[in-house]
Amino acid sequence: MPVRPAALATAAGAALLLLAAPVATAAPHDARLVAESVTVDPTGRVAADGSITLTGTYRCTGGTGPVYVSSTVSQSDPSVRHGVGGTRAVCDGLEHRWVNTGTPDTVVLKPGAAHVEATLMELRPMGIVPLPSFHARQAQDVTLTAA
Repeated sequence: MPVRPAALATAAGAALLLLAAPVATAAPHDARLVAESVTVDPTGRVAADGSITLTGTYRCTGGTGPVYVSSTVSQSDPSVRHGVGGTRAVCDGLEHRWVNTGTPDTVVLKPGAAHVEATLMELRPMGIVPLPSFHARQAQDVTLTAA
């Protein structure tokens, strides 16, 4: 079956237009386009009274309930994690710092290697009881230093 010259010319013209079109590039960095995230700083502090201070950053967008950055730390046994405070998050799409301080109930942590997990969690209203909705999570090995 012969190809009609007009159809061939139309297809060739369309191909040339596509080749001449500018290449789409990534948009410049815009904080509102970055996914929700939480980070953990590589160093935490142990005070003389046994309290632990952990820090990092977070970014989140609006939610329907209150949002918090929680953190846990483990040291000798990775399956046993100890809660270290919580910080109320501001979910405006911008990056913010978080600082959690707490004293584990059943163990004294010492300066040295540890493992920290930070979670960005919303308490979303669902009927009578608010249910947790997780926005981001980061686990990282850190070094605890004497404060």
